[in-house]
Amino acid sequence: MKLKPMGDQVLLKRQKNQEKTKSGIILTSGISNYETADVIEVGTGLFTQTGDKIPTVLKEGDQVLLHSRLLKGDNEVKIDKEKFVLVRESEIAGIWKN
Repeated sequence: MKLKPMGDQVLLKRQKNQEKTKSGIILTSGISNYETADVIEVGTGLFTQTGDKIPTVLKEGDQVLLHSRLLKGDNEVKIDKEKFVLVRESEIAGIWKN
């Protein structure tokens, strides 16, 4: 990867919406306006005004849930002809747990 995000920035790769499970069950869009993405790279975190470091919670390989408006337009980055999304960690709604 040629891009290391700064601060609390997170580089994401949008997941394709899955319409069927592996066993063939048809999925409905249960979480409207939200989509999933894979965490590709994370920044090192932020510093407070007093110099204390606030590390990022996310790590490479996590699957996250975020509002679909963040996956379009201004946040899009092209690296080696692939599309990625760059957002702040605080904009992510949640992490998928297995």
